[in-house]
Amino acid sequence: MFAAYWLERWHEGRIGWHHGKPLPLLMKYWPALEIPPRTRVLVPLCGKSADLLWLAAQECLVLGVELSPLAVEQLFAENQLTPRSRHESDGVHWTAGSLEIINGDIFDVDADTLDSCGAFYDRAALVALPAPMRERYVQEIYGKLPGGCRGLLITLGYPPGEMDGPPFAVDDAEVHRLFDAEWHVELLEREDIPTTQPPFAAQGVTALQQAAYRLVKRTD
Repeated sequence: MFAAYWLERWHEGRIGWHHGKPLPLLMKYWPALEIPPRTRVLVPLCGKSADLLWLAAQECLVLGVELSPLAVEQLFAENQLTPRSRHESDGVHWTAGSLEIINGDIFDVDADTLDSCGAFYDRAALVALPAPMRERYVQEIYGKLPGGCRGLLITLGYPPGEMDGPPFAVDDAEVHRLFDAEWHVELLEREDIPTTQPPFAAQGVTALQQAAYRLVKRTD
């Protein structure tokens, strides 16, 4: 049901979450993470985000994972990139320069691939998943990232009961509940953002916040 929902959204062009520019919080806080050049950066549920190209421009080896073939196709076409493809057990891998996108289910990405990622950027994945899937996602995906892996997690918050996600509200307490056992968690910033953008305006959301966290996986 989860897969069918997102495939339908892309097929119908209902992608109000997509923005044509990199997220300001990414540009503000990524440099402070001091990710070494040529580090593989996992970007789960990446869509066709402009953040991918921005990360690639920072000398990162970007590994996006996206369920929708339309999103992958549009990402390369809109950025005038001609990718090469290969079929693997976890999906079709599309590569252009330092940008690689797996067109497949994030839960199918194998442990060795995740273990090769020294960094991550999660803007759209955690908040896209309902509570039971968030638990599984943190255990099966974050749980397979290597010790010392670090990255940026972006969450959203809005008053309870004002909206049925996705995107889902993920508050500070839940971030710590999900990650504290294996990760050092640091809140970098929480900011109010406009409620006029879809789908928040249509559902009458009265307040909306975006938060950025720095996460570093424990090595002990």
